[in-house]
Amino acid sequence: MLRLLYTFIYYLLLPLILLRLLYRAWKTPAYAKRWNERFGYFSAPTPAMKSIWVHSVSVGETIAAAPLVNALKARYPDHRMVITTMTPTGSDRVKAIHGDSVFHVYAPYDLPAAVNRFLNRITPKLVIIMETELWPCTIAACHQRQIPLLLTNARLSERSARGYARLGPLTRGMLQQISFIAAQSEADAERFIQLGQPKCQTMVTGTLKYDLTIDPSLAEQAEQLRAIWLKEHPASTQIIAAASTHKGEEEQILSAFQTVREQHKETLLLLIPRHAERFDDVHNLITAQGLSVARRSSNDPVTTHTDLILGDTMGEVMLLFSASDISFIGGSLVPVGGHNLLEPAALGLPVISGPHLFNFTDVAATLKSANALFIVNNQKELATIIIQLLNDETLKTRTGRAGQSVVEQNRGALKKQLTLSKSLMD
Repeated sequence: MLRLLYTFIYYLLLPLILLRLLYRAWKTPAYAKRWNERFGYFSAPTPAMKSIWVHSVSVGETIAAAPLVNALKARYPDHRMVITTMTPTGSDRVKAIHGDSVFHVYAPYDLPAAVNRFLNRITPKLVIIMETELWPCTIAACHQRQIPLLLTNARLSERSARGYARLGPLTRGMLQQISFIAAQSEADAERFIQLGQPKCQTMVTGTLKYDLTIDPSLAEQAEQLRAIWLKEHPASTQIIAAASTHKGEEEQILSAFQTVREQHKETLLLLIPRHAERFDDVHNLITAQGLSVARRSSNDPVTTHTDLILGDTMGEVMLLFSASDISFIGGSLVPVGGHNLLEPAALGLPVISGPHLFNFTDVAATLKSANALFIVNNQKELATIIIQLLNDETLKTRTGRAGQSVVEQNRGALKKQLTLSKSLMD
């Protein structure tokens, strides 16, 4: 009954959802394309064969899912991997990582007709949903068709749990139709169980983010890129990467950078906004402050007059981190909940974050306990930590190595999640 009410409300809100899509298309034209896929209309993949459906909503989840997708491709060569996303940037990332080795479309809206059209076309034998994409109609449709569904790399913040708790029976019914939940941490698992997920169908496997793979050619590519950027700069020049930044953060980062520049004039800032539709806005913000900026997307020259580099490309964050010396991870000076702290840590960079880390509580605590993470509360503290790291090469190296050790010691989620996938397939 509650799901029927949810569906009715979803249909009522559909005009607003489409208007929002049009608004996003105004900023990012790719949102204006492939609307048919969002309603389950697309050509079925050929030839007809068994499939495994993996849903990763956007870029971060797509990157995190890559090791699992690759392992499933190797283990089940007679199955087609179908990967869905909700965003154009996620779509681009699927194509960049997997090419033609997978079938990719946008996930359907959570409407019964759209979901059923989608399932009829791909006929999955297993559905894997990354992190916390809980859609009642999609989950119910899989349950009705007896398609096992694994919610993997699952995380649930206290704030999200409170939101789902308000939905009461709808949330409980939805969770009880999920075959298994592979949670990132004990706290995540406990929140799912409190909301109604059976304890016997819940396991803590850790996060796939620790199992990230680094392209062997990355170091050489980064060295070449760094040589181009620093061609006119002293050999001692340091690059500070501020990545996955959001509105309200760039101003604070730019202010902190100007403070750093008072003591380290040769330092360069590499600013990487989280969303492509904000690239031009951030560029305008930088120039409005009288700073000289080189855009990565147009390969602008980095001269002695350049203050910072704008990382306005998608899918290059590991390369940009690898070409840097110190990292700051955004979504944390504003209450977004933070982003992936492990990518720069895996590359041996000192990692700095703001205080808003509720999406990565467990990962942040692990890094902090290993002295591999600095948490700052404002732009003044951010500038202080950066200056401290620039002044103390030993501290910078020790912190970076501690982060690498944390990543290596916590690998293993991939093996556990692959075993769970196999048990649901058999």
